[in-house]
Amino acid sequence: MSRTILLADMNAFFASVHQALDPALRDKAVIVAGDPAKRHGIVLAASYQARAEGVKTGMTVGEAVLTCPDGVLIKPQYHLYVGFSSRILRIMRDFTPLVEPFSIDEAFMDVTGCRNLLGSPVEIARKLKERIRNEVGVTCSVGIGPNKLLAKMAAGLQKPDGLTVLEEKDVPVRLWPLPVRKLFGVGPRYERHLRQFNIHTIGDLANFPVDVLKRRFGVNGEVLWLCARGVDYSPVDPGSLEMVKSVGQQITLPRDYRGGEVKVVVLELADQVARRVRAGGYVGKTVVLSLKDADFACLSRRRTLPGYTALAAEIHRAAVMLLERHWPAGWPVRLVGVALANLIPARQEQLALFGRQEKLDRFERGYDRVRNRFGEKAICRAASLTGAGAWHAR
Repeated sequence: MSRTILLADMNAFFASVHQALDPALRDKAVIVAGDPAKRHGIVLAASYQARAEGVKTGMTVGEAVLTCPDGVLIKPQYHLYVGFSSRILRIMRDFTPLVEPFSIDEAFMDVTGCRNLLGSPVEIARKLKERIRNEVGVTCSVGIGPNKLLAKMAAGLQKPDGLTVLEEKDVPVRLWPLPVRKLFGVGPRYERHLRQFNIHTIGDLANFPVDVLKRRFGVNGEVLWLCARGVDYSPVDPGSLEMVKSVGQQITLPRDYRGGEVKVVVLELADQVARRVRAGGYVGKTVVLSLKDADFACLSRRRTLPGYTALAAEIHRAAVMLLERHWPAGWPVRLVGVALANLIPARQEQLALFGRQEKLDRFERGYDRVRNRFGEKAICRAASLTGAGAWHAR
């Protein structure tokens, strides 16, 4: 029996949450941005009224103000978004226990087993949209398909407040003419590589020799080829988020940072990431460094360590190696992100043969205890007190 998968994608979620809480904002251009008071940071979300004025996610606050001078700037309040997301997931679980959160504003539902009880997939989608609108106060676009990939693609075809069905037979007509960048899983880097093969549309990718893609991109090449053909065998997994896969932290800088200044920010972020990893009872093995310049050209690189760690010193060392190897010396940086991935519970880690790690661990856990008792800014590294310090200056 073929599956029936729905993806519910909340429209302009962060901005919609504020509009739901404050009726006076419902017809206003709402812009959720880094720090409106200091006029720096980037736009995280914009209501459709703001988008109509030209505001885009990723703009600096200054650009957004110039583009939409009447916009209402709001600092992000993540606890609100998490609360709204939880309410939406509870509604979805009233329809089926097979609900898989995909992000804070998206989730899959497998309604294959309840079609006879709740009606056709379109009827289920309409009931879901109505309940979310009436009980939570936000709108969503719902995509329906025989697998998660096509449900995801369908949800993106009609926004806001859309309802789209995408069957396998629709793929050549509705998806193949689209730019390859529109295919889920194809980011800017893959798009650039695919252009070298004269692949510009999803159809070009679907009809390209898969063996060539596998030689160039490995297993990911075959996955992309299957996606272009609408093929996806992954199940809806309600337990997909029970295990934390990575912990990361990023910051948008108030000005261009270069060289040693960037290393100070990397150290501050490594401290935050290590603290969160330890608090969760994990250790990790892969350090990820993400960077953007003032033109939003981005770079993300990762380095796998020889052993597992939750130490800021080791995360910082690996991230600095990535910085020095992959980012041109002296090139300006406006956003820095550091993450630790490939996490496992700390009790599974292998103990080191020598005592250096144990000493560092005692030091950093003492650091945690001071912060837990007296606050995040009670203690910091000396580098944070220099002009390059960014995190503790927030």
